[in-house]
Amino acid sequence: MERADYERLRWRCIRRALLELDIALTRFLDNGFAKLSEEQQQVFVEMADMEDHDLWYLISGQAESEDPRYLPILAAIRES
Repeated sequence: MERADYERLRWRCIRRALLELDIALTRFLDNGFAKLSEEQQQVFVEMADMEDHDLWYLISGQAESEDPRYLPILAAIRES
């Protein structure tokens, strides 16, 4: 991912309606995003486009993802 694309993604992760989501996503960007494969990075970008409450429910474990591509990324976000 090019630097400009990464910065736009970071801005989208920071400017969320839920503070908890801001913290979880930016912490993961800083500590785990670079470790993802290119395909997983694209899935993360897709997840970042989700509605705040839907994404928070997935990250916090209050809901289960029906998309198996999300599972390793959710696990990594929870660990970060």
